[in-house]
Amino acid sequence: MNTPSTLHQVLLQPTDVLFFRDGRPMAGSLAGHTAAWPLPDVTNHALHAALHRAGFSGVHAHRSGRSGRYCNQRDRKFGCLTTAGPFPVAVADEQGRPLPVPRWFFPRPRDTIRAGTVAVALHPVSGNWRDTSSLPAPLVYAVANTQPPAKETAAEPWISTAAYQRYLGGDPSEPSEGSDYLRDTALADTEQTIGIAIDPETQTTGQGEAAGRIYSAHYLRLREGYRLGLFAEAMDKVNGDPSNKRDLIRLLLNDHPQSIVVGGQQRLCTAIRRDVPQPLPLPCGLHHPDAFVRLSNGKFAVKWVLLTPAIWPEMSGEGKQPHPGGWLPNWIDSQTGAVLLKAGDTTRREGEGREAWRKRVREMRSVSARLVAAIVPKPIPVTGWALPNDSDRPEGGAKSTHLAVPAGAVYYFEADTAEAAVQLAAALNWHGNTSGRAIVNRRSTLLGEKGYGLGVCGTWQFYPGPAASDRAG
Repeated sequence: MNTPSTLHQVLLQPTDVLFFRDGRPMAGSLAGHTAAWPLPDVTNHALHAALHRAGFSGVHAHRSGRSGRYCNQRDRKFGCLTTAGPFPVAVADEQGRPLPVPRWFFPRPRDTIRAGTVAVALHPVSGNWRDTSSLPAPLVYAVANTQPPAKETAAEPWISTAAYQRYLGGDPSEPSEGSDYLRDTALADTEQTIGIAIDPETQTTGQGEAAGRIYSAHYLRLREGYRLGLFAEAMDKVNGDPSNKRDLIRLLLNDHPQSIVVGGQQRLCTAIRRDVPQPLPLPCGLHHPDAFVRLSNGKFAVKWVLLTPAIWPEMSGEGKQPHPGGWLPNWIDSQTGAVLLKAGDTTRREGEGREAWRKRVREMRSVSARLVAAIVPKPIPVTGWALPNDSDRPEGGAKSTHLAVPAGAVYYFEADTAEAAVQLAAALNWHGNTSGRAIVNRRSTLLGEKGYGLGVCGTWQFYPGPAASDRAG
């Protein structure tokens, strides 16, 4: 008998318009980007709140705090919850007929810019561009466009799993299927309203801080044939007993549609749980030695494309290696571009103590590869609101605002050997070096458990035009 998977597929169907906002202000004509596709932490928080409302008894509790500063009281529940998503999922065709298999969509990689195709248009250009440009460290190659200049791109922002697989495989004879490419207008409508601000002290309008204030808000109305799709797992230790675990997601949704609050303003969605498909409907990255192109300099080309946003904070302070973070992953040496991820299995073994596990990982060698180029779009503000706790937020309040690298960003690497290319892909692919039956890697320094930092690996080639040295001459 097969062991039931602890990972679940959850499809959310809105029962009303949805309200999602980021950390930007909402006042007057500023709408605060409230109708953008929800970030991964939004649906994670929705499930977390639903678990609290369910009233489960005997839940394993954790100490509150962060950065090594924890209180003695264990009052934080459902730390076992991990999610991935949400992604757009089509459950019906344009005529409203149910699809036999839901069609999942993902943000378009930013090295493809033409509508109706996933043919790669942007490539790294050979030559040492650091000597003749303002390219930031540790990048070596600029990225150039093979297409004629244009003010705007007409490319659809969402592509299906099948189209993504063709992109990763570099198939030049891909069919042009409209159903594989999705525009925002096909997915949802945006509605705008004007509201009156509410005073937080009195919960009334026209008084205190809210006197004379109005705001503009955008709402997302998902079309009938689409859902918000995510994957969730929450295996809880009953009363802290590691030998007695229960599946909270299965208990919460119980194979019946359940209403949960998603996003702001108490907007409801109907959540439907299903057994997770095998393999998962996420695109699988390359991970075999013969899949990666050998470049003219003898290196092996690996590129990593984000399926979900990632957050890499600035790091400094005593005992820490300074790192600028931002667009640059914290697992990349900020000066040399060397990959700091370990080559090999870093999973904690059964019965292995925490200190012994950390010591073993520290002694492992790093992957022999370096970052050489990148395509990074404008960042996305990520923030939130914290409840009071005794360790670091006695009064609660707004969380720090982070700038996340958006999904679709592309990072280019050179690996010294084919083996190193495989090791790098195993460390970066969301599925590691497996066939895509489980989520293995989340490469965001922050909020990885909430679905940030999922990516897939492909390969790349140099720009098929003159090198930088040829132009300089």
